[in-house]
Amino acid sequence: MIQPYLTVCATDQRLQAAPALQALASAMPPSPTTVWVNTERRFQTVLGFGGAFTESSAHNWLKLSPAQRDEVLRLYFDRATGHGYTLCRVHMNSCDFSLGNYAHAATPGDLTLQDFSIARDQLALLPFIQAAQQVAGQPLQLLVSPWSPPAWMKSNAQMNQGGHLLPAYRQTWALCFVKFIQAYEAQGLPVWGVSVQNEPEAHQVWDSCLYTAEEERDFVRDFLGPELAKAGLGHVKIIIWDHNRDRMVERASVVYSDPQAARYVWGTGFHWYGESCFDHVQLTHDAWPDKHLLFTEGCQEGGPHLGSWDLGERYARSMIKDLNRWTVGWIDWNLVLDETGGPNHVGNLCSAPILVDTHNDRLLLQSSYYYIGHFSRFVRPGARRVLCSSARPQLEAAAFINTDGSTAVVVMNASSSAQSFELVVDGQRWATELPARAIATYVHLRPLSAL
Repeated sequence: MIQPYLTVCATDQRLQAAPALQALASAMPPSPTTVWVNTERRFQTVLGFGGAFTESSAHNWLKLSPAQRDEVLRLYFDRATGHGYTLCRVHMNSCDFSLGNYAHAATPGDLTLQDFSIARDQLALLPFIQAAQQVAGQPLQLLVSPWSPPAWMKSNAQMNQGGHLLPAYRQTWALCFVKFIQAYEAQGLPVWGVSVQNEPEAHQVWDSCLYTAEEERDFVRDFLGPELAKAGLGHVKIIIWDHNRDRMVERASVVYSDPQAARYVWGTGFHWYGESCFDHVQLTHDAWPDKHLLFTEGCQEGGPHLGSWDLGERYARSMIKDLNRWTVGWIDWNLVLDETGGPNHVGNLCSAPILVDTHNDRLLLQSSYYYIGHFSRFVRPGARRVLCSSARPQLEAAAFINTDGSTAVVVMNASSSAQSFELVVDGQRWATELPARAIATYVHLRPLSAL
């Protein structure tokens, strides 16, 4: 028996269980249209799914009533009734989705970081993360990413508008990572990994800092890697690039070609802005199969896009194509934004899976929330991607086997017409139809070998 869960455009179906599928008799002639799965052919282990804790998201969360705050936490982090998020991102120092520029090491010339402080995070960010972790019932795997070093460490003397980390401050900046990790761990929030720099080739009007590939390589090899190791934090994963797919192969090549730098690096992080370049994800894996791939940020830019169905389809397409190319985890951008797509201290407004009507204490769940759920609710940490192919381009699919033996097959139909097909898993067949502009997760609740 296969249990489908459906989300369908222009209906009320949202992650809704549909009637179970009954296996077809072996004597029935096969359909030429199939989604075909072989669970014996297994690939990467899934790390998890999640979103980003930003100061803006935390600010919006705190503006809600206690009941709605609890609902946000349930929707995202509850394992039984929500998305069960386990892998999340947080910014070190400010980002564009902060209420303004700030740095944890704000004192110019403080090379030993005597004045380092996360007091700003204690206002909103830390309460949000701690509450989420409590609902999750286990430590979240936190990825820490900086948008900019403090202004006094940079060539342009400001946190915005790009600039470079001054060589004289590379040791101090590496120490900032250590101090931040230790401060968060003291708050009961262990850090799983760090990226060197958010979008190191983006000269932005907001918090940003430019690194050449060689600068990133040298910083990891000579400063960040050794500093983490010296502090007993060698278990913290280091992720390079943390920018778009278009240049990930070239950037990875520079770092991974240096054995001393590569030994510190867990893998490459990437975003979805600009050209899609899904083939670059596969190329990066093929060239360096011992390194990992992690999607670290994606959102719909240019405002809140309230009610857009394209939003969810963009998410699912990226998740299917990235996961089918050896990506081990997928992190959305802001968890909660307001009805304008903010706040953002430079007006770079965007969408989020949960938008908040701040005037009426309402949560506005977007299509992206439901589409993400078709992965995060049914593909759990520790799952293995398995071999999956679709006989029709209208049916985009990926399949996974969980540690409990259950199989989850995610299929999206973004076309304007319903698509009939046979789901074939390890030789067993089920006939089904996926409505237009819909996504389904087909779950086999026990190992097929037990049937």
